[in-house]
Amino acid sequence: MLLLLATLFANLGMWQTRRAAEKTVLEQQFLGAPALPLKIAIARGERFAHIDVSGRYDPERHILLDNQVWNGRAGVHVFTPFRTGDGSTILVNRGWLPLGADRNTLPGIPTPQHQMVLRGILNKTPTPGRALGEADKLVRDRWPQLVTYLQITDISKALQIPLMEQIVQLSAAEQTGFEGRDWKPVFLGSDRHRAYAFQWFALMVACLALWVFISYRKPVGSTR
Repeated sequence: MLLLLATLFANLGMWQTRRAAEKTVLEQQFLGAPALPLKIAIARGERFAHIDVSGRYDPERHILLDNQVWNGRAGVHVFTPFRTGDGSTILVNRGWLPLGADRNTLPGIPTPQHQMVLRGILNKTPTPGRALGEADKLVRDRWPQLVTYLQITDISKALQIPLMEQIVQLSAAEQTGFEGRDWKPVFLGSDRHRAYAFQWFALMVACLALWVFISYRKPVGSTR
């Protein structure tokens, strides 16, 4: 049994080590991301690129991503469509707003309507680690709308316009956003995975040490 546990802990430690390596690559990519126009960043597949793009917000049709915690408080991330100068549309994560216990009462979302240059970080659409239940059904005539998962295809149908697959995380310096815009490349950093790996390997060593002790200890009552 102890050898089986040691093998299990070793495998878990190796898995966390691989996850740490994957997260390290993303962290380095985030830190070294270039500043590019939006279209070039998308064409080159430059995730985390620092982009600027001219256009206008959709002032009314916001998507509120539920179950977002900031400073220990429950709330939503506000995703607002942004119509660029070339006619394409991308969702912009403008940050966090609090949400009350009554899900039928949604927060006000002040949104400018004038032409502007928007700055932020290009990123993939956020996906849950594990989806529980079906995605929310969106409708075309009720805005803003609260969702549990961000499904670009469903949102595009409700808006009746095509959306880019990527999203923009609004820069913390921009005045059109809300709280919680300290963007990070990953939810759990590589250091956390390394710490978990160390714990699993320590448990493996403890199991092996206990197995050796039990296997080679002198039986009670034995003589030399």
